[in-house]
Amino acid sequence: MTDHTSNDTDPRSEGPDRFPRPPGATAVLALEDGTLVWGRGAGASGEVVGEVCFNTAMSGCQEILTDPSYHSQILTFCFPHAGGTGANPEDMEADVPAVRGAVFRAALTTPSNWRATVSLNDWLVSRGIVALCGVDTRALTARIRTKGALCGVLAHNPDGVFDPDALFARARSWSGLAGLDLASAVSTRESYTWDQTLWSWKDGGYGRLESPRHHVVVVDYGVKRNMLRSLASLGCRVTVVPCTTPAADILALNPDGIVLSSGPGDPAATAVHAAPVIRELLASGKPLMGVCLGHQLLALALGAKTVKMELGHRGANHPVKDLTTGRVEITSMNHGFVVDRATLPAGVVETHTSLFDGVLEGLAVEGKPVFSVQYHPEASPGPGDSHHLFRRFADLLAA
Repeated sequence: MTDHTSNDTDPRSEGPDRFPRPPGATAVLALEDGTLVWGRGAGASGEVVGEVCFNTAMSGCQEILTDPSYHSQILTFCFPHAGGTGANPEDMEADVPAVRGAVFRAALTTPSNWRATVSLNDWLVSRGIVALCGVDTRALTARIRTKGALCGVLAHNPDGVFDPDALFARARSWSGLAGLDLASAVSTRESYTWDQTLWSWKDGGYGRLESPRHHVVVVDYGVKRNMLRSLASLGCRVTVVPCTTPAADILALNPDGIVLSSGPGDPAATAVHAAPVIRELLASGKPLMGVCLGHQLLALALGAKTVKMELGHRGANHPVKDLTTGRVEITSMNHGFVVDRATLPAGVVETHTSLFDGVLEGLAVEGKPVFSVQYHPEASPGPGDSHHLFRRFADLLAA
């Protein structure tokens, strides 16, 4: 039998006795280090495996759960309450959620928001997302911070019957995110156009681009819809193409500029097919902007390297300093890999840095209309401090 105890002396790292099984438990999270986190099941029944991480945002639950960058992850929400805003068809960042599962502190509440069309629990069921409620998410978050990203299995069985040894075995046998090209799993299969603009109170919802000034091609590595809306709101007619589209096909669309989108997985794995394409796009001289995974892929195409972080950045309250202006912005983030600044080649400069842990958060190519950031200027959810980066890109298109 598996030893379900822990020898850690740090109280933040205690074993399964910190997460005792309550009466009526119908779900459990089994971590590869031998920890069992018991609670009540929510959402879909079933069993999923993934990397267990946490997000510190206080709002935007539906947007977070539909961010393609969470592919193959089990997400712990630090904010204790969820469900009050419910869910609706408009706040989807992608058609099909890529997240494997979700962990909440309290039971999911009944929605009390005028835009809600369904409860969060019913939405989770309809989307096949397994969830766990009623656990000490502060202790679980502290454990992840101490141990680093852990593989885990989240199981929800209304009968409350589980085989912990089998769950541990599955968690320990999962490969993890390193070496996985997940962008190919979430990218669109066919090109499409986009003209929906940002949501506004004045218009009572999303608008439509009526008089485009520029044409932008977005390479979809796991794009969020709010990124497309942000571009459309600045007068950009957007064409979204699959992540495996050859450079010649992208340039044949005659874009004024190109955006490399956010997305999931190990950037080094995706770069096997993406980096040669990006190098051809760079040679075209067209303005180019990278976001999150797109930022990492740009760095790899330029000759830098990426590394997996022991503890990723996920939340809507991450301070970043713009080294060119001295301005500090509060940003939305979702990444578990980072560009190694020591490997930046000549002519590529660091432009932004994290004020949490000092990692590189942005770069630019000297003398060329090329820049990228590790965080999410489109937010959704998150503050609008960094929306100006889309205006900066639009200005390059007009130059």
